[in-house]
Amino acid sequence: MSKRILPLIAVAAVLAARCGSPDTTQKAMEALTEGMAPPEQLPVLLTDPLPFKYPDNLYNAKIQANVTLWIYIDTAGIVWPESTVVIQSSGYAALDTAAVRGAPQLHFKPAMTKGKPVPVHIRLPVFFRYPGAPPLPGDSVLKEKGAPAKSP
Repeated sequence: MSKRILPLIAVAAVLAARCGSPDTTQKAMEALTEGMAPPEQLPVLLTDPLPFKYPDNLYNAKIQANVTLWIYIDTAGIVWPESTVVIQSSGYAALDTAAVRGAPQLHFKPAMTKGKPVPVHIRLPVFFRYPGAPPLPGDSVLKEKGAPAKSP
């Protein structure tokens, strides 16, 4: 069975903690970041190709959705698997699982402050797109920013 590689974009960096529910996770992250400055330079994704595998049954059904993860990136640019939390589900367990499984395979140039690498948590959206399918609401924003909205 062939798997599809998916595009993703890493956005706003914030510090966080691993917790149970998405609401609890977000509240814990806000508490941890209170009074802390964000890094001077955000982490830069180095992984190519991307490790997110589109589940065959959902790909064949042309199901499209987004998953948003919190991931921890250490000072070496490594994603800690145990830190990955789904904070916004796609509505499809298989897509959520594919995003979580792919995240630890990502490698980043670490975030930097005062010339030194710093650990961060980031909000990481993973976009599952079927080639030729109608765009999802918000996909025009991705195109405007030059980000790929569909998998190859």
